[in-house]
Amino acid sequence: MTPTPKVSIVVLTWNDKANVLECLESLSQVDYPNLEVIVSDNGSTDGSIEAIRATFPNVILIENGENLKFSRGNNVGIQYALEHGADYVLLLNNDTIVDPHFITEMVEVGETDPTIGMLGPKIYYHTEPNVIWYAGGEISLWKGLAWHTGIREPDTGQFDEIRDVGYITGCALMVKRNVIEKIGMLDPTYVAYAEDSDFSLRAHRAGYRLVYVPSAKLWHKIGGAWGTVTRRKIWNKFKSHLILFRRYAPPLAWFTTIPLFFVLDGFRILFLIAKGKIRNT
Repeated sequence: MTPTPKVSIVVLTWNDKANVLECLESLSQVDYPNLEVIVSDNGSTDGSIEAIRATFPNVILIENGENLKFSRGNNVGIQYALEHGADYVLLLNNDTIVDPHFITEMVEVGETDPTIGMLGPKIYYHTEPNVIWYAGGEISLWKGLAWHTGIREPDTGQFDEIRDVGYITGCALMVKRNVIEKIGMLDPTYVAYAEDSDFSLRAHRAGYRLVYVPSAKLWHKIGGAWGTVTRRKIWNKFKSHLILFRRYAPPLAWFTTIPLFFVLDGFRILFLIAKGKIRNT
């Protein structure tokens, strides 16, 4: 009998006690038989650490002691997972609620082909449980754009086929051990945003497939159908995408299509400001 691959889930958290506890509760219902949950805590001071210890004693809790941000904080958990025999590592946002079968669904697909390197589930808005937030991700290096397929669409089964995609969102990104050993972990150059796109592009360029698995499902507390848009979020996304596309986009695109789409994105931001959908914080 083939051994069941070991899956290590890395949940990064920082001062978000209610969400991380609800996430861990949903993970406690997961039916996959060879699973460990690792919480990488970025120096929480809101009682998260004590609550996790008291409520979920089987969860592996790593105290980083400071806010290492997304990439470095997740890398701590990834390193622990690799050192303790993980065959798959799943990066999972702490503000998610998961379906009990989502790990099984992704592993079953991952085991069908050794060239599959990363997998991602179908993700819904938590506040609108049948509205899609992510049904695969795509990147256009010529346009300087990355986007979610199906975002804000009600799920009518239109994205129910397993398929290769351009990137897997870091909200729920499953990666095989051998991929990490070949391409490395998340790049801490990205302080916020685009880490997942960079990780995915590196995996794809190393010869691995990135696969969306619609039968694996979870719900993300992203803040409603339009999310929470702030000036800081816009600025951080802009900086990270400059780094991403400077690395990977064709040089000619910087003198043709990328400036055009940056201008168009600027108009989108002005529209959101006019509608009062951007906060100052």
